[in-house]
Parts: sequence; C-alpha cells; structure tokens
Amino acid sequence: MKHILSFSLALLLGTAAHAADSSCKEARKGLARRAKVSCAEARKAALAALGKTKMRIRSAELEEENGKLVYSFDVERTGLSGIDEVQIDAGSGQVVSVAHETTEAEAAEHD
Repeated sequence: MKHILSFSLALLLGTAAHAADSSCKEARKGLARRAKVSCAEARKAALAALGKTKMRIRSAELEEENGKLVYSFDVERTGLSGIDEVQIDAGSGQVVSVAHETTEAEAAEHD
C-alpha cells in the first residue's frame, strides 16, 4: 500500500510540474497533454544542439509539424544575423532539425 501511495504521489507531482511549465506557447490548445518531454527539457536540448556560443531564445512553441509533435525554438546567437530554428521531438527529446534563417526569411515567415 505504501508503494502504491508513493507511486501515485510521484505521478501527481510529475503531472503538476509538467502542467506548470508554461514557457512554451501551444500552437493549438491541448498539445501539451500529448508531450512526454517538458518544455524545460526540450529547451535544454535545443541550446545544447547549438553549442557553446552566447545565445537567447526569442520564442518557444509546441506545435505539430509534418505530423510530428515538436517544440520549436527560435534562437538568436551572438555574432550571427538571423535566427536558428531548433526543433525537438516532444516525445523523445531528440533534435529533429536545426535550420538557420536569415533576418529576411524570418521576417517573411511572420508576415
């Protein structure tokens, strides 16, 4: 009984921590419930994929792209123009893609 209670409490706390992690915007309501990786874990993987340069995450979003649930981070890196878009699989935490977008391409994407 003690083990069941401990397990139930761990599940409850894990769910509450995951739900409280709202630093990634959802492209569509309800996507966060399907993610197995938290936004914080995905953010860490995205930054690691870009190496040791000084950088700042400009936006973070959980979205479906090409049928896959991914976290998408737009990252500005010191000394480079434009942004790097890093996508992290929301199920596994693995890097899906890293693409550099020029300032012009980034502006066109948001028009």
